[in-house]
Amino acid sequence: MRYIILFCLLHTAGLSFASDLKPVNLRVEYKDRPFVDERVPRLSWELTAKKHNQFQSAYQVIVASSLKKLKRNEGDLWDSGKQTSQATNQIVYDGVALSSRQRVWWKVKVWDANNRQGKWSEVNHWEMGLLNQSDWHAKWIGYDLNHLAKGGTYHLPPSPYLRKEVRVQKEVRVARLYISSLGLHEFYINGDKVGRDYFGSGWTDYDMRVYYQVYDVTKHLQQGGNTFGAVLSNGWYAGYLGYALFVGSPQVRAFYGDFPLLKAQVEIQYSDGSSDIISTDEQWKASAGALMESDFLQGETYDATKEMAGWDRPRFDDTDWRPAQVMEDNSTRKIQLYPGEPVRVVEELPIKSIRRLDNGKYIVDFGQNFAGIIRARMLGQAHDTLVFRYGEMLHLDGTLVTENLRSARATDTYILKGNPEGEVWSPRFTYHGFQYVEITGLKEAPAADFLVGLALSSDLETAGYFESDNELLNKLYRNIVWTQRANYLDIPTDCPQRDERLAWTGDAQVYIRSAVYNNNIAAFHTKWIQDLNDAQWPNGAFPIYAPMPVNKAGIPAIRSSDTYSPGWSEAGVICTYEIFRAYNDLRMVKRSLPYMVKFMDFLATKANNLGVLPEGIFEEIEPNGGFGDWLSIGKKTSPDLLATLYYFYCAKLMKEMCEAIQEDELTQRYGKTAEIIHSGFLAHYTDAGKFKTDSARYGDGAGYVEGQNGFSGHTQTAYANAIYMLILEEEDLEYAGRLLRQLVEENDDKLTTGFLGFKPLLPALSRTNSSDKAYKLLLSTEYPSLGYEVVNGATSIWERWDSYTKDQGFVHNAAMNSFSHYAFGAINEWIFEYMIGIKPIDRGFRSFTIKPELPPKNIPLKSVKGTYHSIAGRIQAAWRYEDNVRIHELEIPVNTTAYFYIEARSLEDIYINGKVLGLSEWASSVEQVGVQYKLQLGSGKYTFKINQHP
Repeated sequence: MRYIILFCLLHTAGLSFASDLKPVNLRVEYKDRPFVDERVPRLSWELTAKKHNQFQSAYQVIVASSLKKLKRNEGDLWDSGKQTSQATNQIVYDGVALSSRQRVWWKVKVWDANNRQGKWSEVNHWEMGLLNQSDWHAKWIGYDLNHLAKGGTYHLPPSPYLRKEVRVQKEVRVARLYISSLGLHEFYINGDKVGRDYFGSGWTDYDMRVYYQVYDVTKHLQQGGNTFGAVLSNGWYAGYLGYALFVGSPQVRAFYGDFPLLKAQVEIQYSDGSSDIISTDEQWKASAGALMESDFLQGETYDATKEMAGWDRPRFDDTDWRPAQVMEDNSTRKIQLYPGEPVRVVEELPIKSIRRLDNGKYIVDFGQNFAGIIRARMLGQAHDTLVFRYGEMLHLDGTLVTENLRSARATDTYILKGNPEGEVWSPRFTYHGFQYVEITGLKEAPAADFLVGLALSSDLETAGYFESDNELLNKLYRNIVWTQRANYLDIPTDCPQRDERLAWTGDAQVYIRSAVYNNNIAAFHTKWIQDLNDAQWPNGAFPIYAPMPVNKAGIPAIRSSDTYSPGWSEAGVICTYEIFRAYNDLRMVKRSLPYMVKFMDFLATKANNLGVLPEGIFEEIEPNGGFGDWLSIGKKTSPDLLATLYYFYCAKLMKEMCEAIQEDELTQRYGKTAEIIHSGFLAHYTDAGKFKTDSARYGDGAGYVEGQNGFSGHTQTAYANAIYMLILEEEDLEYAGRLLRQLVEENDDKLTTGFLGFKPLLPALSRTNSSDKAYKLLLSTEYPSLGYEVVNGATSIWERWDSYTKDQGFVHNAAMNSFSHYAFGAINEWIFEYMIGIKPIDRGFRSFTIKPELPPKNIPLKSVKGTYHSIAGRIQAAWRYEDNVRIHELEIPVNTTAYFYIEARSLEDIYINGKVLGLSEWASSVEQVGVQYKLQLGSGKYTFKINQHP
């Protein structure tokens, strides 16, 4: 008995010395239980603990070839052993070489700050894709139906249908579908669609690389007869792209190929150990079907009377079908596993209202501008036809605005088959940007659930949250989130509605830091930054959008003048940096380095002996000087002054990235480059601290964007960028801040900035002690402001400050209005980093500040709450006023350090978790910085109460 008691005591004592630190949220290449084709994937985890000030002192990772071995702690693939390290992300697998199709299991445990061992994490796994070209048995197949296009304004051939029947005689243990397409695809097994994804395999430079997806299809197969079927669409590969039709380009569609192709193989492993591979080849059969027209921009026409019942199921009579066409592969094209997140339905929206127009058409309002499609439930006679046209806005007379769609037809048509039980239909290979749907062909008023809006977006994990007691701010934040959602769809598009939908690099670079705070965008931008690198011009400049189709002569195919532009091309450096900074991603830096160096070399060829990009240096591009501060108000900021600032900023970012990956020579090179540009900029573009430009060099402004307005260096945009990019020393910085404030005040406390100036405007004001002006600009409802859009009914972020007003309708040419354009949503960066106050110090948020800029008393804002789920864990910061007390609530993730800045008259006025700060265990961590107290905090939850004095 005493031995039992002794054992229990020892066991209890052992538990008391065990750590409660536990790894959670295990990820591989930013994803949960993914398929990957990185031969040495990277692992990450987060940590939880109940106690304050916890961090990881060491970790151990075990990777095993079977679940049984992992449970026995046998790391036959990799056992890292105990590694003394605080790292919880970007842990590079360092075990036995992995092979194609291999599934591996892994777990991790950590030691806490006192070197006490914690429990093992939950088990997780990943599976390798096809790592070698020889793993592919499938051929590219398709069916050219271009001759069946009806003709007219648009060339819209039917979609090819493909099928193959096979017999499965044995019990299936596991089956995988590996599938790629040049164009878009849906794949079916025995009548069921595989997966929830849309628009696979995404948009790439198809001559360089194409992506594939992997699906577990074990449950789809049955013993006996099985049918594999696919429907294809032109998509980005062979369909219409951008504004080529609108501007009259020589080529308007089929920029990569004439018709879509499929490459797929189903690999089956049987219970007896044998296996089969069923691949796309010449034995597949092809036909046209009910999908009569299908285009990404123009929309779809579906004739349900032409449905071939059972075509994707066994025992279908396909004697009238033709052999599929087999196409030769491009031996230089890489086929790789899709690195991003798939496009999926991320939300369903009910109808808000239905209204009948005098012409018999109906207008459906979903109450929200979004990107996506509809799901329709219909009842009618055979050959009844419903036409759905989509728009973001209504004219003042209640009719649908379509002018801003330009040459995008954005129309779907459904021809009923007359099923007495009703019919349900959604488009498959198109999407639209819309809030309203105009419906033609309804014979009576539809039911309230006639349509459902299906919002489509790349399926990204939510990272951010914001809420305040100011409804204007809350609405503005929702508009930002919806606009990002609508435009983060495989690539970061500029707009979802019109004939564009291009990943403009200027929009992308000004917005990416804002995007970080809303979603986990690491995998999404891993995909797109590769697109950007693939599209780099031979001279080293990055393009104005990517992917960038080119013709055989290497000229931009959508519009020949679409080459490069200062403020746009820098996305190749800035976007890479922001992913590096937010997610501690060194691999992206290493892989992008040759492209970034080539770009910096290009800029060096444009600079003069002072390191400056002087006035007129970019006159060889169209428009002259590039796009500059697109959609600014009043005099234009010199585009070359801005280009010089961006050159300096990129050199500074390059120095930081090169230092992180231990490229010493490049670190020194870009440090020196930044110093030279800094001195040259002050000499060339400033006069006694005031910014200037040789405006005469631009003549009458012909050829420049809005050049008729004249040019200046003394603008809000110029000072905001200089302050944001830290090109000025402290004394000059303060003076620039005063000049920026003065320019705002001289404009009646209104902004004049465009795309390149608005992102840094509020951060620059806060950086130079003018947060009161930042708040005033943020909450303004006068033109021009984001609040002006909100009070005029916006449910998303607009391209232009005054795109539309309730009393005047369109102010500008309606064809150049987008009502879902995220560039001006870049204010989200200021909301999180200044209003909420969360800002990283180390990359990956290992350490960060929480330094909220509190509003002046006359600002109607008394409560703010925000969270950001970083790669290191969930950060929360909230502040509010209650009578004469200001309350801050913080949550700091395990294994991180926060530096919290508190405004208070004295330490005696500050309470932390119910204790006077000066008498608490945190007293020794307090440092006075100006009028604030700076407090170092470890992990845990904290409540601060600060007595306010009248």
